[in-house]
Amino acid sequence: MDHSRHRLLTPPKGHFFLLGPRGTGKTLWTQQVFLDALRIDLLDPETFRVFAAGTERLRDVIAAHPEVKTVVIDEIQKLPTLLEGVHLLISEQVKYQFVLTGSSARKLRHGNVNLLGGRAVMRTMHPYVAKELGADFDLDEHLKTGLVPVVVESQNRHDTLRAYNALYIREEVFAEGLVRNMEQFARFLEAISFSQGSMLNVTNVASDSYVKRKTVENYIEILEDLMLAFRLTPFTKHAKRQLVSHPKFYFFDVGVYRANRPSGRLDDAGSVEGIALETIVAQHLKARSDIARDNSKLYYWRTRSGVEVDFVVYGNDIFEAIEVKNSSRVRPEDLRGLRTFIEDYPQAKATLLYRGKESLMQHGILIMPIDEWLPTCY
Repeated sequence: MDHSRHRLLTPPKGHFFLLGPRGTGKTLWTQQVFLDALRIDLLDPETFRVFAAGTERLRDVIAAHPEVKTVVIDEIQKLPTLLEGVHLLISEQVKYQFVLTGSSARKLRHGNVNLLGGRAVMRTMHPYVAKELGADFDLDEHLKTGLVPVVVESQNRHDTLRAYNALYIREEVFAEGLVRNMEQFARFLEAISFSQGSMLNVTNVASDSYVKRKTVENYIEILEDLMLAFRLTPFTKHAKRQLVSHPKFYFFDVGVYRANRPSGRLDDAGSVEGIALETIVAQHLKARSDIARDNSKLYYWRTRSGVEVDFVVYGNDIFEAIEVKNSSRVRPEDLRGLRTFIEDYPQAKATLLYRGKESLMQHGILIMPIDEWLPTCY
């Protein structure tokens, strides 16, 4: 991984959790930001054994390093009981700042786990965004292999992407005991890849993967807890039309989507490319909301009659509707969704992103080349 890359994430001043999928650069970022920190890596078997034997060991280890100001505990979800020791030390108003990284929120969200009584904020580490890559950002390349740092910095991105996808199935899902039938889960991953960027129909996914509906719902929850996927709910504030209620589904990274999406001669390559383009915009918008900390949220908008806007960003200081088109020309019908949306919400900014080269303004809608918008969306 390129150690010179500057990530846009700004560290909070107090204690915080830093969550994000494996390979997104959490450990490297903490090494760059907290140079002299005491580091406890729970992925190391010996370190895990020591602290699993008794969380009171945390106090002893820290006491042996009175000079440190920051304590970084990597992969805290491996030993959630260690949070009791962290909480106790924080309650005693120790001088240390605790930084707790994790690649799974499942054990932190479920069960009786101490989340430090609200004394630690949450931050998320996303895949790279175009601004972080600068001149190295290549839209066509990253539409195929994605923006997960461990893949981007690899000499062979395609092979690394395949290995990364398998890593999560093997280590994050199977080793954690979250899934018992790996063949069944693999069928689910393939089936749900066809739902990327679409309204999620759990019944259809269950049918296509030959598993029960309840099992599919559990699998989706696992993907979300591992931060490998997210759902977008419809934007319904002050609705003037009948709107759909089903969420849309996205893998968290376009490369991971492509790795799970089967392809062959009978597949519609143009459709896959269009969904990939929409996905890379989705992950940029989601990262922007998290990094900006402006309380904005990401939605989509779709009427019962089928008029749709791909993304709606809504917050205290932002209200924007964004449509994505995988074409080099804009046709009048491409603007239909945005024009309908701004009829209902004239205060919203409307943007259409496409593969052309010119920026235009039509019917109050900014039409902008997507490869120019991605590096400037922050």
